[in-house]
Amino acid sequence: MSNAVVNVTRGNIVESKHNVSIAVVNGSGKVIASAGDENFITYMRSSAKPLQALNVILSKAYEKYNFTDEQLAIMCASHYGEEMHRKVISEILEKIGCSKSDLLCGSPLSISEDYMKEQLLQHHKIDQLNSDCSGKHSGFLSVCKTKEYPIDTYNQPDHPMQKEVLQVISSMCDIKPENIFIGIDGCGVPVHGMPIKNMSIGYAKLATPDKLDDSYKFACNKIFDAMNAHPEMIAGTNGFCTELMKNTNGRLCGKLGAEGIYCIGIKDKDMGITVKVEDGNFRALYPAVMSTLIQLNLLSESEIKSLDRFVNPVIYSNTKLPIGNIIADFKLDFK
Repeated sequence: MSNAVVNVTRGNIVESKHNVSIAVVNGSGKVIASAGDENFITYMRSSAKPLQALNVILSKAYEKYNFTDEQLAIMCASHYGEEMHRKVISEILEKIGCSKSDLLCGSPLSISEDYMKEQLLQHHKIDQLNSDCSGKHSGFLSVCKTKEYPIDTYNQPDHPMQKEVLQVISSMCDIKPENIFIGIDGCGVPVHGMPIKNMSIGYAKLATPDKLDDSYKFACNKIFDAMNAHPEMIAGTNGFCTELMKNTNGRLCGKLGAEGIYCIGIKDKDMGITVKVEDGNFRALYPAVMSTLIQLNLLSESEIKSLDRFVNPVIYSNTKLPIGNIIADFKLDFK
């Protein structure tokens, strides 16, 4: 097991370090490369959203409501609650005959620091549509409406829709349901815990579903294509998920999760990647992800340049003086 860290510098010294664990695997579970602990157990958090959204298609809700790629994309999102996001969520709710009061995700401010400041300064009205998880919850509601499940308890682990989602996660990640840890996410619905290696399996299959049965293959291709057709739905203005997919021309899908987790599927390469910052600090996440992609030779020079601000982010003083950097300091162990 190789040690992997992301350093935070100030002046000429390393002031802080964040340990990271990385698992790069194929859809059969073979480890291609790793750093830290490839078996590190944690929750997928919002990185699970694209896998959870597969059930919208498998349940036939996608067909029943004729969802657009834009609407499918936001079901996979941790969006910023910008006007474009609120509009799409409202369209989904109108299609399925629900209102924002049916969304059990709460009404938090934007997860984008910049947009949060704008919301506060301009006294935006904050409701469920602002929640970064409202797209996922809208997808859950669409399944409930399709299958005539109760909608007032869809956030409970024993709800039939959540049991279906558990089975989808189990199938995609090659882990038995009874071996998946169940917690409650920040938005109030079940969240799934497992080794990061299994998360990578799920994303390898999502991006390269050739060996899956026809229903899963169709669902995976629809979700992957929707995320890449509308990357602005996945995060928002200047967001890493949005910029990563926007600048890689449909070759991958990537999704962050709270507490420093990131999952990526590489199209037609049978490769899934999970990066976990062990202390949950987001400032170390994107440099670790970028270093992983660069070491795997998955990005061209022009793509690296377009994503340069995420490689070694600059730390600024309150007076906008550059005073340090966040730098990934590890080498992948190739198997």
